[in-house]
Amino acid sequence: MSSIEPVALAGPLSEYSRFHQRLRRRYAQELALLPPGVPTRDVLGATCDALLAAGHDLGAALRILRQLVMERLISLDCDARAPLADITLPVTWLAELALDRACRQARAELDARHGAPQGPQGQPVQLWIVGMGKLGARELNVSSDIDLIYIYEHDGETAGLPDGRGRISNHEYFARAVKTIYGLVGDTTEHGFVFRVDLALRPNGNSGPPACSLAALEEYLLVHGREWERFAWLKSRVVAPLDCIASPEVQALRGVVLPFVFRRYLDYAVFDALRALHGQIRDHAAKRSAGHPGRANDVKLSRGGIREIEFTVQLLQVVRGGQFPELRCRPTLEALQRLARAGLMPQETAAQLADAYTFLRRVEHRIQYLDDQQTHVLPTRDDDLAWIAQTLGLSCCDFLRELDAHRELVAQEFDTLLGGPEKKQCTGGGCGGPRAATSGVAGAPDLDALLEQLPPRLRERVAEWRTHPRVQGLRDEARARLLRIVQRTGRWLADGKASEAAAVRLVDWLEPLLRRESYLALLLERPSVHEHLLHLLGAAKWPARYMLQHPGVIDELAGGALLSERFVPVDFERELGLRLAALQSTGEDDDENLLNLLRRAHHAETFRTLARDVEGRITVEQVADDLSLLADSVLRITARWCWDRLRNRHRDTPQFAIIGYGKLGGKELGYGSDLDIVFVFDDDDERASEVYAAFVRKLINWLTVKTGEGDLFEIDTELRPNGNSGLLVTSFKAYADYQERRGSNTAWTWEHQAMTRARFVLGSEDLHARFDSVREAVITAPRDAAALRGEIQAMRQRLYAAHPVPAGQFEVKHSPGGMLDAEFAVQYLVLSQSAAHPGLQGNVGNIALLQRAEAAGLLPAGVGRAAADAYRTLRQVQHRARLNEEPTRVPQDALAAERDAVLALWRAVFG
Repeated sequence: MSSIEPVALAGPLSEYSRFHQRLRRRYAQELALLPPGVPTRDVLGATCDALLAAGHDLGAALRILRQLVMERLISLDCDARAPLADITLPVTWLAELALDRACRQARAELDARHGAPQGPQGQPVQLWIVGMGKLGARELNVSSDIDLIYIYEHDGETAGLPDGRGRISNHEYFARAVKTIYGLVGDTTEHGFVFRVDLALRPNGNSGPPACSLAALEEYLLVHGREWERFAWLKSRVVAPLDCIASPEVQALRGVVLPFVFRRYLDYAVFDALRALHGQIRDHAAKRSAGHPGRANDVKLSRGGIREIEFTVQLLQVVRGGQFPELRCRPTLEALQRLARAGLMPQETAAQLADAYTFLRRVEHRIQYLDDQQTHVLPTRDDDLAWIAQTLGLSCCDFLRELDAHRELVAQEFDTLLGGPEKKQCTGGGCGGPRAATSGVAGAPDLDALLEQLPPRLRERVAEWRTHPRVQGLRDEARARLLRIVQRTGRWLADGKASEAAAVRLVDWLEPLLRRESYLALLLERPSVHEHLLHLLGAAKWPARYMLQHPGVIDELAGGALLSERFVPVDFERELGLRLAALQSTGEDDDENLLNLLRRAHHAETFRTLARDVEGRITVEQVADDLSLLADSVLRITARWCWDRLRNRHRDTPQFAIIGYGKLGGKELGYGSDLDIVFVFDDDDERASEVYAAFVRKLINWLTVKTGEGDLFEIDTELRPNGNSGLLVTSFKAYADYQERRGSNTAWTWEHQAMTRARFVLGSEDLHARFDSVREAVITAPRDAAALRGEIQAMRQRLYAAHPVPAGQFEVKHSPGGMLDAEFAVQYLVLSQSAAHPGLQGNVGNIALLQRAEAAGLLPAGVGRAAADAYRTLRQVQHRARLNEEPTRVPQDALAAERDAVLALWRAVFG
């Protein structure tokens, strides 16, 4: 190869192309009809009209137009090195134009003979030409065939002619339309063809009818649709006729296709299907190249080729696109960026794959420019190879080195994704032959043999599967996956990587989920997820319960940065915005989908925090901070979405606020905490009370209703003015008057205690400032210290009585010396002393306030800090007990130092 010399050309590089030479000779007179520059939709349409005006019939006009476009694209690509999109988009627009014109002519001819097709109510029936593959993704290459599926809206009959003759079934009508369209686009004439047409992807393949009804398509996909067809339909798009593309009727087609492609749950079962499909493709490529070594250098189908980039992208989209609609897009380069933004692929890897894809597609085009052949194999002639390199600005050796580097990277990424163990090298422009596809269920043991390998407790638990109906009812493939997971678990037990208790909890977790086979596939495909799951299950009981309620969250364990990150509200809200936009683009943004979208996102973020917590990566305080920030974000998003969907809203932005109390207000939320909330508005519109009442009812419903994905929060509004007898949402003026004790209806002392932990959660900056003023006025108001002390002590006695603790036990929250004593002491200090000591006015949490109170001289030296440390420890004990579903009571002497520190605080404050 090193001796190959550059091609010597007197003119532009495009003149070397034998296809280009033929076009310039054959169509010299017509070339001027195509205006200079990159062909656009409008230019293509105008040029087609000019050819028709010159006397050509539609079939000839489309074919000549194709030749003019090809001549232009070869020049732009080879001489001007046009961007890839400047080549693929014009070819796609040409296909759309040709199919639109052909469809319109076919239907006009058939309507004249048979009348228009009619639906059940006599309505017109649309025909949709669905572009698959590169046509659907708007990335056709210069010698692509076009994969089409013809779908018509309804079965029925045509209207017939006025005299009653000519009536035929819609099925026959559209079959004839397909034949006519093929004649106009796909037949080869003296001017060649417009596009090669392939209908093999239609239902039942080449044995199926050329066109099928929407109902027949739905039944086929539901009953017979295969995994590989999901990848095919991923890029599907109605491409013609143009006047139907934006019609509301097309939504019915989307409603059939989207649930088939994207499943509700994370769908790792498609890995085996893709392995099998890819294995067939590699086998086919190997057979084609047998005895023809040059055919091994296929830039599309060989190892490390274009197809493996597409498969990598499509696999990640199909696995997660059901839950993450922002991943649903057709073009490969755009999808790579979306995968990177979603954290499913490192940005560097996405950039490298994008570079490889662009390079390989440009090489593919140059191969096809040579002779207009639908081939992807590097030429064997030295001068052809040298010309390809020159058009890319490279020497032949540099071209082959860059080609090898791109293909090696693609192959390694693809094999890593599919768990391929081999590391084949790409050399000399070619990559090795096919790798045998590894079945996800190969080598699974039978149950009895597996039991012999397991330790006693796990063996006894798994032995129950001999008669377990769910296990017995599994498909052979799913049963094999299940046994391989247990077999791997047993090996890890033997190696000391997991505890037997964790393994038993894994079995308990798996059993209710056996019908969702994708989870078995996930654990088998991702050993790291399996291992991390075992660790979480072994660490505490509550995570197992949470993962059983929300099994989809375990996919979060696949993220390498999970444990090192923290919750970022801006990122969370941006991602949900992208998902909403994706659902809106396909008309799926109904209430149910948005409710489930919110719940999945909230559960995933909660689980991420839980995983960091159990692994000891964040403190109890950080857990509370992150869960509180998450609740704030969910409230902001839900409020925004509910307002946008409120029928009687009277303004674009509500004059409304949410005030958080209790654990939400103090940023001390735990897992499963309810939200103490007060709703207020500040709006002079005469409809305001009615509108905001409807808004709050909708908002509470969105937050609390249980869907198939669970719920978000329990909402407690008892802290609103007048409690449960008061209005659900009140004006801000009425709220301020109530809290500041203006008028006859005013707040109680316990409500002012609650105000010490109140926080503005969402609303306008003006309302935020006004709330802060009200809060400051309330907590700094003059008070009779003795009366306040008596009221708080009386409240504390009532809570003692309501939560009795057995003798000899210490309950970390309610016993004397527990968390509640510390909280009441802080509230007294804030309400009685914050006017004189502004440092106590901030809502900074009990620990910080105790430290500030000591620093201000309100507590004896050491008492505040000791109580703060004790409160932190008690929170940790409570937190760990709840994680392990254990009582929060301990023996009387177990936390004696912490109890004594809080009691010392109580005595210092209350005497």
